[in-house]
Amino acid sequence: MHPLPVHRLDGCVRKLVENGRPRTSAPFNQEAFRGTRSFSEARTLPGEGEAHALPVRIGGVPPLTFNEARACVVEMVRAACAPLRAEGVTVEEVDIEHAAGRVLARPLCADRDYPPLARSVRDGFAVRVCDLPGEFRVIGEVRAGESSTQRVGPREAIEIMTGAPVPAGADGIVMVEHVTRDGGLIHTDRTAVPGEFINPRASEARSGDAVLPPGVRLDYASIALAATFGIAGLPVFSKPRVAILATGDEIVPVRETPREFQIRNSNAYSLAAQVARAGGAPEILPVARDNPADTANLIERGLDSDLLLLSGGVSAGKYDLVETVLADLGAEFFFDRVKIQPGQPLVFGNVRGRFFFGLPGNPASTMVTFEIFARAAIEILSGIERPALPFLLAPLTADFRHKTGLTRFLPATLRDDGSAVTPIAWQGSGDVPSIARANVYLVAAADRAEWKAGDQIQVLMK
Repeated sequence: MHPLPVHRLDGCVRKLVENGRPRTSAPFNQEAFRGTRSFSEARTLPGEGEAHALPVRIGGVPPLTFNEARACVVEMVRAACAPLRAEGVTVEEVDIEHAAGRVLARPLCADRDYPPLARSVRDGFAVRVCDLPGEFRVIGEVRAGESSTQRVGPREAIEIMTGAPVPAGADGIVMVEHVTRDGGLIHTDRTAVPGEFINPRASEARSGDAVLPPGVRLDYASIALAATFGIAGLPVFSKPRVAILATGDEIVPVRETPREFQIRNSNAYSLAAQVARAGGAPEILPVARDNPADTANLIERGLDSDLLLLSGGVSAGKYDLVETVLADLGAEFFFDRVKIQPGQPLVFGNVRGRFFFGLPGNPASTMVTFEIFARAAIEILSGIERPALPFLLAPLTADFRHKTGLTRFLPATLRDDGSAVTPIAWQGSGDVPSIARANVYLVAAADRAEWKAGDQIQVLMK
């Protein structure tokens, strides 16, 4: 995939600061952020003789709300992908056996009328409806996969199976359950209207019709549709290559026994699973150690991919170097904090024609911010025009309250039938066991403090 052009955030709503008070600016002028390309300052730490580049938040810009940040991601990535799709540079053809889960790049068109002739949708008897009700002489039989050369005349019937072509002369089907049979005769007291239980020719699609638009993820029904019209090779968007870079001196490989002050690299593997599920091709890079040179080298390597996901190093600590290194590489930052929990310190930007996300290092924060932000970017890069979040409503099994101001995505269990949701007690954004036990995230709105048992609340499917 070619480097992505960066377009103006004309549709993104951003909050700026004017005279010390936040104001809403729409449309957003990206020129206002040109000063954030390098937002680290060389400062001398007390008691130390050398200068250190301390991470600095984007100046003068308060955190975005959840909706603002997601809209920013969607609009930026969609605008960047549009010219590449117009040129067709991101399209490949795959065999139908391997097309499930891919995103259709061009319309899928019918190669003939469907059905190609009128067919029965019931087992029964083909008759002239003007002769109903009454007695009929059975003159033959027609099954799916064959045609009948006989013609139905007055008070005549042809036994017919589901999917079989309707014989000439007949204009209705009497279901087999509605007749009594005596040898070669049937009797029914039913009436019908012309066309009853008949699918007319081309009632589902006409030859040349676009039966599936581009931008659709191919599921089992889409594959059946392609097979129906003889499309054995499908044009799909190329899978975006997504580099995954975990950062931190405390991280050790998953197969290594960590010391008490170390942790295994769980984030890289959870992100790889999420990337694959979103339609991307993940590549796990070596862990970046907490020094600028190592971080910069691995970021440079990650920029060979279509999207870069970094985990950790985006908070305000002394050794949180990700933003500083990206800035020194010429990155543009669209936001670096979102009013959500978990996952407030979240960076989204573009460097050298590649989008990147700096995800928080705590595992729950990494997983949640991927699902609600980075997943949308990957889906757009995969060809999805308008990525959706699978929010549902479910009644709570117990009272719930939280402090307003942040949209919270908390582990919860939704009953198998979807009839109720129960929050899971957890120990914060490092509590991987609680996240693993959950099957949804409970979504607590930023402007509401409490819910009673039985109240409806949003949940996000995990």
